[in-house]
Amino acid sequence: MHEWQVWLVAALLLFVAEMLAPGFWLLSVAVGCVLAGVVSLVVPGFLAPVLSFAAGTLLSLVGVRPFLLRHIHPPSHEIKTNVDALVGRVGVVSERIDPATGRGRVVVEGEDWRGTSLMDTVLEPGTRVMVVRVEGTTLYVDKET
Repeated sequence: MHEWQVWLVAALLLFVAEMLAPGFWLLSVAVGCVLAGVVSLVVPGFLAPVLSFAAGTLLSLVGVRPFLLRHIHPPSHEIKTNVDALVGRVGVVSERIDPATGRGRVVVEGEDWRGTSLMDTVLEPGTRVMVVRVEGTTLYVDKET
């Protein structure tokens, strides 16, 4: 088997392995192998293919891999669910929120929740508030601006 054939067989095996191990790491090495195979077919000797393998792999890692990751695996936009979806919502104080006693109630989207003032201020019933965070079954709210 000729040297260029060894490089191309290695590239083929790496392409197949890339299908099983996502991340485009092996694909970058396979690109280097293809380049080394082509160079070894044209240029006699051992050094030129090895250098082209290193250069091809490095260029693929730096140039091709980030492009593929960006377009094949776009950043996900996290969808908030359950109580995390309440953060940022507006509600109305239904029972006086007094930080001194730690008691109070807030209605958000028709549901009644235990509420606590984030700014340690008393909030009277009917006050519109925004949910800042959720801990357990308690909504930490701030007066809506």
